[in-house]
Amino acid sequence: MQSTHSSSGDTQSGIGGFLGWIEKSGNKLPDPVFLFLWLILALVVISVIASLAGLSAAHPTLIDPATGTNALIVASSLLSPDNIARLWMDMPTTFTHFHPLGYVLVVMLGAGVAERAGLFSTGMRAAARNKPKAVLTPIVVLAGMMGNLAADAAYVVLIPLAGIVFHAAGRHPIAGIAAAFAGVSGGFSANLLPGQLDALLFGITEASIETVFGDFSVNIAGNWFFIAAMTFVFLPVIWFVTDKIIEPRLGPFDPTLAAATGAGDESDQPLNDLERKGLVYAGFAALAVVGLWVFFAFGPGTPLIDENAAAEAQFAPFYKSLVAAFFLLFLLAGWAYGKGAGTISDHRDLVGMMTGAMEDLAYYLVLAFTAAHFVAMFAWSDLGLILAVHGANFLGSTDLSAAALLSMIILVSALLNLFVGSASAKWALIAPVMVPMLMLLGISPEMATAAYRVGDSATNIITPLMVYFPLILIFCQRWQSTFGLGSLVATMLPYSLALMIAGLAMTIGWVVLDLPLGPGASVFLQSAVTSVSAPP
Repeated sequence: MQSTHSSSGDTQSGIGGFLGWIEKSGNKLPDPVFLFLWLILALVVISVIASLAGLSAAHPTLIDPATGTNALIVASSLLSPDNIARLWMDMPTTFTHFHPLGYVLVVMLGAGVAERAGLFSTGMRAAARNKPKAVLTPIVVLAGMMGNLAADAAYVVLIPLAGIVFHAAGRHPIAGIAAAFAGVSGGFSANLLPGQLDALLFGITEASIETVFGDFSVNIAGNWFFIAAMTFVFLPVIWFVTDKIIEPRLGPFDPTLAAATGAGDESDQPLNDLERKGLVYAGFAALAVVGLWVFFAFGPGTPLIDENAAAEAQFAPFYKSLVAAFFLLFLLAGWAYGKGAGTISDHRDLVGMMTGAMEDLAYYLVLAFTAAHFVAMFAWSDLGLILAVHGANFLGSTDLSAAALLSMIILVSALLNLFVGSASAKWALIAPVMVPMLMLLGISPEMATAAYRVGDSATNIITPLMVYFPLILIFCQRWQSTFGLGSLVATMLPYSLALMIAGLAMTIGWVVLDLPLGPGASVFLQSAVTSVSAPP
């Protein structure tokens, strides 16, 4: 007999106590929209107090022309005339420039057609039917980690699909969403290949070095071996947590709790002739889109490959185009499936499906409005920069071994990640202090970057301030309408702790064994840096 799982956090196994308490406590919090509003009010008060107290830090790179020394950054009150004017004058752009908003809207326009036409449910049912349930978890997790080559698009595309895959296989859909979220976000830096994140982070690393030591170049593949090893370390960890902790805790899926129409309707029935025809049509449409992108990348003029750029930046246009590629892929494949399966009769049905997809995102848009303003106002206050600088200086004052120091950096990065969501933004804040400091201690910039990536990944999945966290909550609520903020944090916390422990162990082992981080990159500098030069 199927039991009902409530949002109160009742567990189906003996591990429940602590996670159940977190879930119950978290679900007592206000609606996430109002939670962000309360956080904004708290931030305003803290910024005023910090400003009155003169909380400050020396900017790691900005030089005061009057004194020739590092400029002093003082906490800025959000009630200052400039910040008040910025709040009211920039409100439209603060919202519309919110980083994930464009990704979500564009991809979901296409995904909404594919979903409503029946392509997702039919395709996943065909893929999962008669397959061993046990292999789904590692497949989803690996797809999530490899999907990071597509950057933020992986959040929008892979995570909701994982819920459908698990449900089609008779497993709890939220367990699939959790596994995919852990793979995409918890394993954010894990990958078998260097990608645009490597180019972005190492660009910041190199700039941070040059501000202190002058001209210096780092290898874009300087973490290749390390992130590939992370893939093989993190995959079994996420697999174990999903199958042995999270899914038993969730219990049997109750379709009566599904919020989305048809969210729990997929079955394990054989495909009929129309569905098979639709899948064939969709396959041809998908091949056409893939062929188009291959032509754009390697055809005359190579519009998606910048042949004049440095090697690490040549594929940047291609990576940036993947969101549009996903939109077109889902739109055309969904349309083709609908024509073949008979679920789309004319263009009006197509437009209606796209409109319906936007209607489903109405709550997310409201939530994104408040989240965007909190993130922006935190940056205006300069509190993030000040906290990052003081944290880095504290590490520099401790007499720790290389392994211990890098472990501290991982923990500090993980802590900062709870307050500043963007990986590049955090690294831009702390790298100008952290990287030169470690180089003076004989630790390579590639190792500093690797340690930062471990810490940044581990806590992505438990902070409501991560820009995609609200979207993941929406995905879960489609399958269980009572699933609250506390439910999501409680679900993802075991992943975060397990990934943190695995990441720390891997980093310490790497340092102790002095393994190469990538081609031509090692843990320690070949010759220690003993002096600094003036910035160029």
